[in-house]
Amino acid sequence: MKIAVKYSGLVIEPDGTVAGHDAGATLVRRLLRVFPGAELIAPQVHRYPNFDVLPLEMIDAEETVVINMDVIDSAGVWMTLKEQTERPKLMNFMWWNWTRHDSDVELATLSLACALFPTFANSERTAKAIGEYVRRWTIPRLAERARISWVNLGIRLEHLQPRHEPERPVVLYPAIYMSERKQPQRFIEVVSRVAKRAPIQVQARLTEAHLVSPQAMALSRNKWAWVGPLTPSRQQYWEALASTTAFLATAREETYGLEYIEALLAGAVGIFPDKDWARALVPEGYPFFYRDLAQAESMLLRAVTDTAACRAEMDRAAGGSLVEWLGAHHDDDAFETSIAEHVERWFGR
Repeated sequence: MKIAVKYSGLVIEPDGTVAGHDAGATLVRRLLRVFPGAELIAPQVHRYPNFDVLPLEMIDAEETVVINMDVIDSAGVWMTLKEQTERPKLMNFMWWNWTRHDSDVELATLSLACALFPTFANSERTAKAIGEYVRRWTIPRLAERARISWVNLGIRLEHLQPRHEPERPVVLYPAIYMSERKQPQRFIEVVSRVAKRAPIQVQARLTEAHLVSPQAMALSRNKWAWVGPLTPSRQQYWEALASTTAFLATAREETYGLEYIEALLAGAVGIFPDKDWARALVPEGYPFFYRDLAQAESMLLRAVTDTAACRAEMDRAAGGSLVEWLGAHHDDDAFETSIAEHVERWFGR
């Protein structure tokens, strides 16, 4: 049994590495690690040292399981594979936020894809949401047969770098997009208030398209803020996290929240909105959840002026060590083992 991965955002460097720091690119690299020799699906044929790139029409549909990271087009992918075999092997990988789709056509299409084909989700929240959409948008006969499973994406502890405390506390904008769902204006409002009360440096590392967004331009005009491109490598990304004092999350919704977990792991004090998605990431009793922007300001001010005490509170909530708790509850080995087991369970002979 062979594996092929379909991801419409795929970008490959000339040396054959999958480019990008976004979650999609990171997950493609993980899948290549889990399934050595897997093929990637893209319009043009290309041979690289560690994988081949093939158009969907050239995939050996008889022997290959296609893991579709785009999901919404799964019915069309199945029809293409059906031209080669009576029993195409296709599974959905639901790793992104479903709330980006808001039209009836998109929601019905997405729900139908998850009802028709086995679906592996990036978190329990995503899996539950998919199940609800399938029941709401498809007929009972399909909803009852839906196969949906999940595991948290997890983190790799070996990426950790030694802490380096900055001279001026660094507050991170914990996203690479300034999209509406992330509510960047709320972030800017809070850090602007804190910057009047304490010396801080705000850092925002964004994708190229979002560097010129109105919110990014507004933030960059402040002398205490730095807005720039993504770090060139994962090592530099982790080195930057090791010098981060705190972050302020303002997203309305997240399916998982890998960047927040990575920042917590690196020692940053995380300030979260009091929402279910955020509480799912951290231990019960975690001390820094805000209900309004005034609370967010107060918590962030304390995080940059009394950082050691805040970290101690986070550790106590975790039963001694937040890093150890995160390692136990967000282990990427569990993801790699689980997705391989589900491919075998759903398609193995």
